[in-house]
Amino acid sequence: MPTYSLVVPAYNEEGVIGELAARLTEVMDALDGDAEAILVDDGSRDRTYELMLVAAQEEPRLRLIRLSRNFGHQIALTAGVDLAAGDAVIVLDADLQDPPEVILELAARWREGYDIVYAQRDVRVGETRFKRATAAWFYRGFNRISEVQVPVDVGDFRLVDRRALDVFNNMRESNRFVRGMFAWIGLRQTGVVYARQERFAGETKYPLRKMLRFASTGVISFSSAPLRAALALGFFVSFVAFALGIWSLIVKLAGFYNVPGWTSIVVVTAFIGGIQLIVLGVIGLYIGDIHAEVKGRPLYVIGELENFPDERSLPPRAIVADRRVREYES
Repeated sequence: MPTYSLVVPAYNEEGVIGELAARLTEVMDALDGDAEAILVDDGSRDRTYELMLVAAQEEPRLRLIRLSRNFGHQIALTAGVDLAAGDAVIVLDADLQDPPEVILELAARWREGYDIVYAQRDVRVGETRFKRATAAWFYRGFNRISEVQVPVDVGDFRLVDRRALDVFNNMRESNRFVRGMFAWIGLRQTGVVYARQERFAGETKYPLRKMLRFASTGVISFSSAPLRAALALGFFVSFVAFALGIWSLIVKLAGFYNVPGWTSIVVVTAFIGGIQLIVLGVIGLYIGDIHAEVKGRPLYVIGELENFPDERSLPPRAIVADRRVREYES
């Protein structure tokens, strides 16, 4: 059994795989124990998996997982972690913005007795000012409304000890905010500061739309503040509507208005209707989360496994598609 397992999810990263495999091999050689690297192809539509196969033929410590379709980064990360056998599991992205060489520093802090060692970004090369600002605002806002405190400027790049990982593997919710889940576990945690690099090749797989969806998943998973805000907003609008009703009655009895107006009616009706839709939308997000959990579908389906030395057991809500040879009648 290896001491270290490196888990790297990838989606449409054909321009990176060769360099990634070479640098992972150098890091595994430099670590103070046996290591494996698990590359997870998250349903790529380019040559990512083909290049992974080429790299795995040259380096037997590279294990490959090919998901049956694109399940998303957080699920692909989970699939790799589920099959990791190391005493310490390191998660990093395939785009080489998280330099694999930082793993040596993470391992050194783990040897000091920490259960989780996260990599904290000090410099973010190549990222726009908008992305840096919105990320900082989100995590500071998230920590204000959530009971779980997620370190600022920290992504999924981290080392996790086996005892913390066993806890994580029992958390099988469908909509996953992995960095929040690791923060929720607690235990002894510390950080290592590093400089985040530019992408080695290709384009980001997290445009604004996906970033907003990811942020909403994190908030819904770890905070009921939106529901409380919706309740407070409902009380406020009810109070305003009640006050307007009293005011309308007063001016009617006093005879201030000779001709009834329709503008105020339209404005108030539209305002209250808009608020109701917002509140229903917030409630709907939580109901959708409940619906996903109640169905109890597998988190992911593995289509191919390569270079794994034995059949490793999977936690619940994970499945490997059976390899059956079809016989056709001539």
